[in-house]
Amino acid sequence: MRILLVGHDYKYAVEQMLLTLFPSERPEYDASCGSPALVSELLVLPDGRAECVSKLSLEGASYIARRRTDKPVAADAIRRASELSKLIKLSFYEAALASGITPPAWGALTGVRPAKLAEAHIINEAVSPDEAADYLSREFGVSPERASLCGEAAGAAVAARLNLNPDDVSLYAGIPFCPTRCSYCSFVSQSVEKSGALVEPYLNALFREIEAAGSAMRRTGMTAVSLYIGGGTPTVLSAFELAALMEKLRGCMDLDRCREITVEAGRPDTVTRDKLLALKDAGVTRISLNPQTMSDDVLRAVGRRHTAADVRESIELARSIAAWSINMDLIAGLPSDTPDGFKKSLDEVLAFTPENITIHTLALKRGSRLNLEKTPLPGSDEVSQMLSYAHSRLFGSSYSPYYLYRQKYAAGGLENTGWTKPGFACLYNICMMEELHSIISMGAGGVTKLKNASSGKITRLVNKKYPEEYIASVGEFENTARKILSFKEIHDD
Repeated sequence: MRILLVGHDYKYAVEQMLLTLFPSERPEYDASCGSPALVSELLVLPDGRAECVSKLSLEGASYIARRRTDKPVAADAIRRASELSKLIKLSFYEAALASGITPPAWGALTGVRPAKLAEAHIINEAVSPDEAADYLSREFGVSPERASLCGEAAGAAVAARLNLNPDDVSLYAGIPFCPTRCSYCSFVSQSVEKSGALVEPYLNALFREIEAAGSAMRRTGMTAVSLYIGGGTPTVLSAFELAALMEKLRGCMDLDRCREITVEAGRPDTVTRDKLLALKDAGVTRISLNPQTMSDDVLRAVGRRHTAADVRESIELARSIAAWSINMDLIAGLPSDTPDGFKKSLDEVLAFTPENITIHTLALKRGSRLNLEKTPLPGSDEVSQMLSYAHSRLFGSSYSPYYLYRQKYAAGGLENTGWTKPGFACLYNICMMEELHSIISMGAGGVTKLKNASSGKITRLVNKKYPEEYIASVGEFENTARKILSFKEIHDD
């Protein structure tokens, strides 16, 4: 879509809205190519308020929308940019609706963390989650179904925030290895069949980083309240390696006040009795056993070697070993799946009565094999049917949404939602997604987020992305630890 910006250069705001409203379009700013399909003009009025006029031209017809701020735009640069971006997006959104397009389920919201808006509204306006949901519908055109999800998740975030202390942090340790690479995957993960020789040096490097991070935490008085070991598939490690990893974490970091320890055991073909016993003995309280689907045909289509029967066996084995909380993931929109097939998968997962169920919407990432091979996928309407069924069944089975997020290129612009039985919400997921406090992230591709509690500003420390680079970067871990120390000292002052 050819775009002309007048009086502003907020390309990102316009492009976010373009992706939401016209996902097949890409922005072009070369005026020599012809008349623009969108003219977005920003005006600052004499009284300090701002107005955005969007003129959208489609198939010979023009649609115009005007939005004006209710009060003068903030002088602070960050707040000003936020207010103007919102104005520009809403103006474009209203012009598009005037053209007759179907309103997106998330309305004019384009961000990754929509529950943060609802959470801020609950805190700032002293309203209930239901009232925050109504606000999202009125202000941004969010559908009642999505607004309700947001309100519930925001309520869970507010409750978690009230139980956190200033020095509390969450920990993440990443194991970027899997038995095989799924066709939808774009994460930094390696197949152990091809990269098994990297596992030992990778763990040695990770242990070095744990030592450095643990030293910084002890010196600053940071307290770990949640620990999440993710991947990849951490249970691709042997029982001995899993035990050694937990021993290193416990030896370097004070986990006595840690409320939960989660390990992703996502692939049932990596789950054994010895590994589960090692995790139990190490004090792990939560595990994720993630089938993604209970259809053998769909499992084959995404490149997984396990079967639905393997999932059933791993759940039975896990339940026989410990009374931990179990999460199970499903993905809506996988190749070869249908609304009826997804319903059957969810019904079977519900029969296992896991404490948590996470429903993902397939996001077609550029680096995934599905994208590279142009694999046919269920359409947006079919994916929407899958999620609507999930919402109805999960609410009706005494689960509630406790965190959610969105991804680019997800079918229909839809979301990923974590559901929980009462009292079993994963604190790490809430703190990470809603950025409630600092996250110390260790391992390849890890992003440590240091949050200034007073300003809300987040400082990011990014690890090398690929295992080989990470292994070679062990000399940088002490520098990262020094940055954590420096941040905490400045924050305390």
